[in-house]
Amino acid sequence: MSQDCIESAYCFIHQKLRVYEFSTNPTQRDDIEYAISQYVDGMNPQLYQKLADGRDGFLLDHVSFEQDMRKAQAQLEKMMV
Repeated sequence: MSQDCIESAYCFIHQKLRVYEFSTNPTQRDDIEYAISQYVDGMNPQLYQKLADGRDGFLLDHVSFEQDMRKAQAQLEKMMV
């Protein structure tokens, strides 16, 4: 997978996480979850598998969504170095 692929994923997730963290609007938070799920559908499969680390529903489960976003952002940040 290319560095561009990693950087693109990082930028998207970082941006969405920043808004999600500070949003108090449930509709806005749902919209972000939907945007991430759409992004995951088109994401490089190798990158997604690496980020998910074998976990089904990574970035797709409402209950663990914010935690998953933080984990993905941290992993992607390490991969960019």
